[in-house]
Amino acid sequence: MTINSITGFLESNCYLVTAGNEGAIIDPGAKMIGIMEMISKAGCKLKYIILTHVHLDHIISVDELRDATKTNVLVHINEAGYLPDMWYNASALFGMDCRFQEADRFVKNGDNLRLGDKTLEIIHTPGHTPGSISIKCEKNIFTGDTLFRMSVGRTDLGSGNRTDLDNSLKILAAHDEDTVIYPGHGLATSLGYEKKNNPFIV
Repeated sequence: MTINSITGFLESNCYLVTAGNEGAIIDPGAKMIGIMEMISKAGCKLKYIILTHVHLDHIISVDELRDATKTNVLVHINEAGYLPDMWYNASALFGMDCRFQEADRFVKNGDNLRLGDKTLEIIHTPGHTPGSISIKCEKNIFTGDTLFRMSVGRTDLGSGNRTDLDNSLKILAAHDEDTVIYPGHGLATSLGYEKKNNPFIV
């Protein structure tokens, strides 16, 4: 498995995970040209576009990427209807009215997606939004805006819930300490480091 990334709108992280000749984009919040260049350099066929949640900074290129690559967009079932809604996709917070096409497929906790010879496991980690997910592959977890290096996602954007976030952090903290965390913003970290240093993990 190979992981590449670029930074997008509001410093969001857009990841390309490849296994064999297949790839998955996690959170297409970067400019379309950068995403396509990353896919081209990897020499892979895109199989999934996975959204950890539907906030604008993580999805700004989703429709362009879906149309250009004919790839299905996946989102948690609890965020059905959110992509076309300017309030739930948070574009209204930036004075914008962005309405994206609905997802092609809805996932739930425990779903496994095949990518080459690897498996991407969906972990429902609500709190930042009701349908926030983390995506686990081997000793790596892509946490979206649930867990950052030394911090966590906000819960004050309208559909957040602090109790849910605290419970989601406990779910993530139960994984092995050598698990690498790839957050929606900022630098990668390890779960062991966060358990020792992140004040939000207790």
